[in-house]
Amino acid sequence: MTLDPFYLIVDSAAWIHRLVPLGVKLVQLRVKDKDEAALRQEIRRARETCARHGCQLIVNDYWRLAIEEGCDYVHLGQEDLAAAETRAIKRAGLQLGISTHDESELKTALAAEPDYVALGPVYPTLLKKMKWAPQGLDRIAAWTETVAPLPLVAIGGLTPERIPGVFEKGAASAAVVTDVLMNADPEARTREWIMATDRWR
Repeated sequence: MTLDPFYLIVDSAAWIHRLVPLGVKLVQLRVKDKDEAALRQEIRRARETCARHGCQLIVNDYWRLAIEEGCDYVHLGQEDLAAAETRAIKRAGLQLGISTHDESELKTALAAEPDYVALGPVYPTLLKKMKWAPQGLDRIAAWTETVAPLPLVAIGGLTPERIPGVFEKGAASAAVVTDVLMNADPEARTREWIMATDRWR
């Protein structure tokens, strides 16, 4: 699996419609607290926008809907992984990414035969309270070696200024949430991320 070095994570199809046309090539739709009909509509809108702009869409958590709606990628956290039917995901031809935060979770993730592994938080993050301390850059290097040849996605507190260290330690992609979505100018910040990651593309 080849991942673009800029991995944008958003919580609505509206964000995808707004930012993907700027040149985003990899985006995760992470929607919470909606009923199935609304979720399905979000996935469809996101998929259509991504298809028009040559962007890989990764659906977070809702693997059954991702299969039913003809998506190509799904991402699971550890709790969702425990409840998911990974064989059904693979049988449907979807590629799978899994979040990890410690050695135990990494072992669980690798047993599911994912197509990529995410590690976080690399730096302190504003998104949610974490029971894990920031992993730091050296952990990226160790994780990269362990998961090879799978690509490693780094997430948590990343900014354009911090990404050289992330990629130098072997990460294939840098996942971003708040640095774009909470920015005063998300469009400008998105363009900045695309330019900043261009040499790893």
